[in-house]
Amino acid sequence: MMLSSQIKAALIEIVGADRFKDDPVAISAHSYDAYIEEASAWAVVFPKTTEEVSAIMQVASEEKVPVTARGAGTNLSGGSIPAEKGIVLCLTQMNRIVNIAPEDRYVVVQPGVINGDLQKALSSHGYFFPPDPSSFMISTIGGNIAENAGGPRCLKYGVTVDYILGLEVVLASGKVIRMGSPNVKDVTGYRPAGLFCGSEGTLGIVTEATLKIVPAPKAVRTAMVVYNNLNDTAKTVSQVIRQGILPAAMELMDNEVINLIENHMNIGLPRDAEGILLVDVDGPEEQVEKEIHEIGHIAKNNGAGNIVIAHSKEQADELWKGRRTVYGLLSRLSPTTIVEDATVPVSKVPAMIRGCRKIAEEFDLKISIVGHAGDGNLHPTISTDINNKEEWQRVEKAIEKIFELALEMGGCLSGEHGIGLAKKSFLPMSMNLDTIEFLRTVKRSVDPDNILNPGKFV
Repeated sequence: MMLSSQIKAALIEIVGADRFKDDPVAISAHSYDAYIEEASAWAVVFPKTTEEVSAIMQVASEEKVPVTARGAGTNLSGGSIPAEKGIVLCLTQMNRIVNIAPEDRYVVVQPGVINGDLQKALSSHGYFFPPDPSSFMISTIGGNIAENAGGPRCLKYGVTVDYILGLEVVLASGKVIRMGSPNVKDVTGYRPAGLFCGSEGTLGIVTEATLKIVPAPKAVRTAMVVYNNLNDTAKTVSQVIRQGILPAAMELMDNEVINLIENHMNIGLPRDAEGILLVDVDGPEEQVEKEIHEIGHIAKNNGAGNIVIAHSKEQADELWKGRRTVYGLLSRLSPTTIVEDATVPVSKVPAMIRGCRKIAEEFDLKISIVGHAGDGNLHPTISTDINNKEEWQRVEKAIEKIFELALEMGGCLSGEHGIGLAKKSFLPMSMNLDTIEFLRTVKRSVDPDNILNPGKFV
């Protein structure tokens, strides 16, 4: 089955022939994201307004045509792949920053605005939007909302849902609903924005977002802390926070990653270190200066072998260089790179890393680990070749073991990548059937024909 000539004509009437694509190149370009699977739609449509999205959804609803919304396609769990044939609704042309209101600490944006572009626009006003996924230079705000994106700064500042003041959403029927307001305090009825954030486009399509913004810190200081014992990293993180210091970021790289970076960049990282913590603190100059040195003392008392504190932005950038390029380096190791995502309590991070190493040995795989040590969100990254069928079977078993281990430790399936296609089969490991049925009940209530991003976790 393909789109009928009648449906195609209706969609072209809404967006124009130049924003309706059903040629093989356009279809292929929108058949994948940063996950490993691919699936082709019948057509790709590029709306520019809420009214166009509403009209498209009315057509789709009447004809029961599946619709998968997407932005830049940086999703790591297959959430923006059209798992069932239908329409890809690409929102990249809805890319206006509608309003910046620094005096009231909010911004209004369309979903296609790139996170990095928003940061640039806000910086001239002395503000920033804290959620900072690694893909922030290309990922869109709509995608960040769909996945409830996090990033290194979420230790101090929280994830995307913590910054949503209001949303405009088009439902499967084409109806447009609006929730929330620009006010920080608003307890008018339910807070459905928190439900739509992280729903991966299965409940509705966000066409406008009102987001809380934060004054940019006056100063930022960076430290690199080297450890010969992973347990000491967790002790440091816990004691730093217990002392009332909340760093902007505390990033962890294990020995595999340290040596990978040195092999390609030769920036002087200690190859024999079990782990490295990269720590950022921000705030008023005097406070930042005091806290970075206090963190150094805490780290030393908890077994740190070496502590390097940057004294300039250039030095800080040098310390962060390896961490920022690690996924690019990992992609060179093999034809396929699987960046997994699981969260455990901070105290369990060393045990989780050691567990992943045992899993790598058991299945004869190369697994490297980076993560957000401050909040326990780890990214075991598997270097493999999906075309090697025997090896891929071992990869699948290893991934299941990683999730089982995380859940045994009181963790969860995902800290920031979402469920999508990648983890939907593991959902019963994390939720009982009644909870899953509740999610399905919510889904059915707003999308009874299951046309919004079907084939995903609900």
